[in-house]
Amino acid sequence: MPKPKTYYVCNQCGAESPQWFGKCPSCGTYNSLEEEIAIQSSTDIPSRGVSSWHSQQGNTKSANKPAKPRSSLRFDQISDRQVTRWPSGYGELDRVLGGGVVPGSMVLIGGDPGIGKSTLLLQVSNELAQRYRILYVSGEESGQQVKLRASRLGVTKPLNVVSNDNTNGNGHEHGDTTTTEVIEVIEDTQETSEISHIEGKTADLYVLPETDLEEILKEVESLKPNLTVIDSIQTVFFPALTSAPGSVAQVRECTAALMKVAKHEDITMLIVGHVTKEGAIAGPKVLEHLVDTVLYFEGDRFASHRLLRTVKNRFGATHEIGIFEMVEHGLREVSNPSELFLGNRDDPGPGTAIVVACEGTRPIVVELQALVSPTSYASPRRSTTGVDYNRLVQILAVLEKRVGVPMSKLDSYVASAGGLNVEEPAVDLGVAIAIVASFRDRIVDPGTVLIGEVGLGGQVRPVSQMELRLKEAAKLGFKRAIVPKGQKFPSLNIEILPVSKVIDAIIAAIPQASLEDEDLEPDDE
Repeated sequence: MPKPKTYYVCNQCGAESPQWFGKCPSCGTYNSLEEEIAIQSSTDIPSRGVSSWHSQQGNTKSANKPAKPRSSLRFDQISDRQVTRWPSGYGELDRVLGGGVVPGSMVLIGGDPGIGKSTLLLQVSNELAQRYRILYVSGEESGQQVKLRASRLGVTKPLNVVSNDNTNGNGHEHGDTTTTEVIEVIEDTQETSEISHIEGKTADLYVLPETDLEEILKEVESLKPNLTVIDSIQTVFFPALTSAPGSVAQVRECTAALMKVAKHEDITMLIVGHVTKEGAIAGPKVLEHLVDTVLYFEGDRFASHRLLRTVKNRFGATHEIGIFEMVEHGLREVSNPSELFLGNRDDPGPGTAIVVACEGTRPIVVELQALVSPTSYASPRRSTTGVDYNRLVQILAVLEKRVGVPMSKLDSYVASAGGLNVEEPAVDLGVAIAIVASFRDRIVDPGTVLIGEVGLGGQVRPVSQMELRLKEAAKLGFKRAIVPKGQKFPSLNIEILPVSKVIDAIIAAIPQASLEDEDLEPDDE
């Protein structure tokens, strides 16, 4: 028997190498190459030969008959009919998907363990099961575990669990479509959830507790669902590969096989992917290139809100976000996210400023907080939460050089309310004003928003989507907006104060603070 060939795969970028290196030749990551055993027959891998899988189902005709090659088409010969999207039942999810679920697409949802990925997909599956047939593939050993999670989320419909035993009580072999009802309708008049409004209808939702890729593909072929949820891709394995589940080869080949079935059978697939401690989806980076859409679930484990962010989308815009709140019975949509990231406007404190950040096409009003104090070390300390550290260092240098604030003698801390990441340059002016307000122990007018990028020469530079930002501020009742000079502004119920320099913005935002040289030193106690 010939010795199996081995090769090495980078667990960060997915690059292959015939020998081991301490540093990946492709991405430069150290100690990231892992040994994999090459499969001698390409037909053993379902992603490379779905025909072998069809032959196991008795479809020998299609397996033996060679596929007819597709001919190329001119661009103007392609039909321009609009693709019909499915509404998922959650507007925030539809927003990040580009308007709804695209039939036949594959969506990857990544996030930290316990962030709410499975919770969201269970709720979405329950909603869509009223109109479509849904298969929820769980890596858990028993459907009873899914039952406990579904009960906690307030799922009020029966769940049909496909048996993963060798035989069930009726003698059906593993993989048969005969199902047993394991969850009765939950009757609780005191507790309701966002998905209880469809009570009384029969849900076409099936749960398959299985990790074997071949068994999963058999069930997909037999059940023919409209949507399949894989929770998670790290638990699925293909027996022909000798590597462990979750390895580079397993994740890549299983995803490729599922993608081929999704496109061939027009089945929408939602795949859960765990992330590493660095924040990247575990397994090969090439996994993101295989799927159509990549979503990241973000959030602080100590906070209630969750952000669903689009990283890649072949059917819509990227950098869109959906905002959810974790409540007792699962995830709830946040209809007005600006209120979530705003502080108490009735009792403002020193060192706070209000900015309007844009995530994709969504404007969000956010409160920034700054604290500066004399340093007791040779090098002052800088710390940020939700704000780009390099942008903070640059703004501090501008304030010292162009305005005269002695930031080299002060520790500086800047944070965004709620921990929202606001790293775009349009929040620079708000960061600068919050720092100066903390330095002088002054309060910025709570009815004022600040929008603008700070240049190295102390200029306030124009930003994009100004009209969208001003409309959001006016809708929330803000009276003034300090913005860069030279941009066109819509006619809104809000006072516009154009400025060209940071020092002009400071005078307009903090009128109590004098900018004379003697006032720029910290107050003596």
